Amino acid sequence: MTDTREIFAAIPRSHFDTPGKSRGLIDVIRWRYLLNLLVRTGVTTRYRNSVLGWTWSYVRPAAQFLVFWVVLGLFMNLDRGIPNYAVYLFSGIVVINLFTEGFKNATTSIVGNAPLVRKVFLPRQLFAVSAVVVAFVHFLPQVGLLLIVCLLLGWITHVTIVSVLAILAGMLIVMTFSLGLGLFFGAINVRFRDAENIVELMLLLATWASPVLYSWTQVQDAVVETLGWPQWLVEIYLLNPITQGVELFHYAFWRPATEGMTSASGYAGAQLMDLPPGLAWNTLWTFLIAAATLLLGQMVFRRLEGRFAQDL
Repeated sequence: MTDTREIFAAIPRSHFDTPGKSRGLIDVIRWRYLLNLLVRTGVTTRYRNSVLGWTWSYVRPAAQFLVFWVVLGLFMNLDRGIPNYAVYLFSGIVVINLFTEGFKNATTSIVGNAPLVRKVFLPRQLFAVSAVVVAFVHFLPQVGLLLIVCLLLGWITHVTIVSVLAILAGMLIVMTFSLGLGLFFGAINVRFRDAENIVELMLLLATWASPVLYSWTQVQDAVVETLGWPQWLVEIYLLNPITQGVELFHYAFWRPATEGMTSASGYAGAQLMDLPPGLAWNTLWTFLIAAATLLLGQMVFRRLEGRFAQDL
């Protein structure tokens, strides 16, 4: 019988991985079969034992849209200067929902999977990544509903390749940003559960800190003309990755749909507001900001993950 000690003695120690050592997000790719399992579980269990099932993916954003549209659009007249306000509003809501669900679920992903973290070694980033992917899956029916409405308004006749690229860029920026923040706060949340409350406050402000319910021109008028503050504050506001994601969806869905609606009705009086200055360059800068957030979140996560099992 061969002595196994002799076999292992012949293998250099450098060929063995240190127990419990993670390679970060690279391991997520290596363990993609487990990522697929986590995503499938997250998608199938969300509406388990629910009468409406996947219909809730449409009911929730629809109810959210109706509340904002009635209260802000009809009662408070925030739709002034924004033709086709319903599509404008819903285009921003779907982006906020993607960010909110991805960020929130990634933050609680480690604590929510505490039994696995305590007993089995696996790349802990898998939980945050799977949470963002699940959010993306739930985001798709909302985009499908938005697309159907835009098609009925003549969107297809005015859409361009750039519009399609804007959709992809917006999703990439928002998902990268939510994953970076989710890794950062998810790691801190293991030891300090106050992180969940901080995230709740951030999500409460996210909808109002981006041009979802209003236009970016209203921000510029209020900051520059009313308050007399410098223009660079508006430029910083536009460099928010969530703001950029919302504006890219406005550019991709709302503008072509509004142009199609006005041309089909023969009414050319609806004046589309100007695009944010430097929309293309801001797309690049906000992607770099989102990528930097992801790197920072990954660094903090890897620094703290060694004590996850003990803290849980």
